[in-house]
Amino acid sequence: MNRVFGKVAVMFGGSSAEREVSLKSGQAVLDALKTAGVDAHGFDPADRPLTQLVEQGFERVLIMLHGRGGEDGSLQGALQQLGIAYSGSGVLGSALSMDKIRTKWIWQALGLPTAEYQVVDKSSFDAGSGADIIAALGGTVMVKPAREGSSIGMAKVTTADELSVAVQEAFKYDNQVLLEQYIQGEEYTVSLLGERVLPSIRMHTPRTFYDYEAKYQASTTQYHCPSGLTPETEQQLADLAVQAFAAVNGCGWGRVDFMRDQHGRFYLLEVNTVPGMTKKSLVPMAARVAGLSFEQLALEILSTTDREK
Repeated sequence: MNRVFGKVAVMFGGSSAEREVSLKSGQAVLDALKTAGVDAHGFDPADRPLTQLVEQGFERVLIMLHGRGGEDGSLQGALQQLGIAYSGSGVLGSALSMDKIRTKWIWQALGLPTAEYQVVDKSSFDAGSGADIIAALGGTVMVKPAREGSSIGMAKVTTADELSVAVQEAFKYDNQVLLEQYIQGEEYTVSLLGERVLPSIRMHTPRTFYDYEAKYQASTTQYHCPSGLTPETEQQLADLAVQAFAAVNGCGWGRVDFMRDQHGRFYLLEVNTVPGMTKKSLVPMAARVAGLSFEQLALEILSTTDREK
């Protein structure tokens, strides 16, 4: 038994819209830690109160909850109050990264590259403004709920009517919606593990965009790692990922997503503080190229557990 980490709860499931993905990520990580000899146990907060962590003597929590309730700072704050060390970013970093709008505000203030955008509120959205919004944002717009992951509630639109429908759908998930200029080009992602930047991945899908189905269900999505960038451009992207992650107070481990336009310019999309960890997910893919097995990766993530963030 690996006693370095003590009794560990792998927290997965939860009640967010990303529950199914979380269950798969958490089970994969739990299995890997058990194989490595860690005293690890699954813990689904949808079924059990967090006070059981204290009652049952858990010393650390490896968070595999995606979306709200696990990735938005609320769980992190609860664990700090309970005095239990946990993986990944703290309260501030988690809350900021979960909010795509406030993340963009910070990046914009720091001069980091991000696409043009507008924000609409459920209480004041005027469907009649759709044509003006489409024109102002270059003719093609990505509609995104402010605080959802896994592309849930997202849509790519080109007309005022499509925009109105997509915004109303996004309002089912959040009271604020981000309308972002669509960047025509290729999508990249960079994973961060402690002080280490893993190789970038380039994704390609024949679908309209890299949506939930492309991420988790389709067999046609292609992943390129190494991504095909020159060493100089790979370093440029790595540096930008580190800056973007630090800007929102991210720490421990995470993933930063980008678009690259036809002129070679990178634009920041979002930060994920609890990325997917199924054996087909992006972080494990990059880790393999960097020489880390899934088991080693799970142990590295567990080593980011701390009480002070």
